Amino acid sequence: MQPLHARPFVLAKPGPTALAADAVAPLRAQLADPWTTTDGRLSRSYRVADFATALALAVRIGMLAEKLDHHPELTVAWGELRVVVWTHTVGGLAEGDFVFAARCDLIAA
Repeated sequence: MQPLHARPFVLAKPGPTALAADAVAPLRAQLADPWTTTDGRLSRSYRVADFATALALAVRIGMLAEKLDHHPELTVAWGELRVVVWTHTVGGLAEGDFVFAARCDLIAA
């Protein structure tokens, strides 16, 4: 099976096509901890050395988001970057959210 980060990123089409819970679990299992799924959103925090490092990571993830036209919620704080992702057009999670999350982990590594 192709790892999540290597799968093509496909924007979900508008409509009621959010993944069902039974489809979310196997995708979530392919992500590193501490990604969590709550209320139709996928989130995690990256712990880093200081504010400047958190900001730099936010910029790198933001550049990926721009490239893919898929924009997460990013919260920068001293020593931490929080990433929350979901697909607005489907009102929940799509496979692309998990692909995006896996690519965030590569950037943060």
